[in-house]
Amino acid sequence: MSDTFNEKATPNLPRGVKLQFDSARDHWVLLGPERVLKPDPIALEILKRIDGSTSIDAIVDDLAATFKADRKQILSDVRSFLEGLSDKRMIDLK
Repeated sequence: MSDTFNEKATPNLPRGVKLQFDSARDHWVLLGPERVLKPDPIALEILKRIDGSTSIDAIVDDLAATFKADRKQILSDVRSFLEGLSDKRMIDLK
């Protein structure tokens, strides 16, 4: 994990990337330039909370409360997931 990861950062989907329900295949997809990713249920819960104005910290708090899970574990999972998407340029962290 990156030492520069900031829980106060606000993730957003960059131009050309969107989360969309594919009714033909009956599942959610993250569409990007020349890419289509099918998020698993955990990834989908994270992606649904990315609105360009909610911080990572708030997303983690919401997930921990919703699923009654350990905040440290949620943070670790969210951090790993978002860093992976950032490396693929499928998300911006500001």
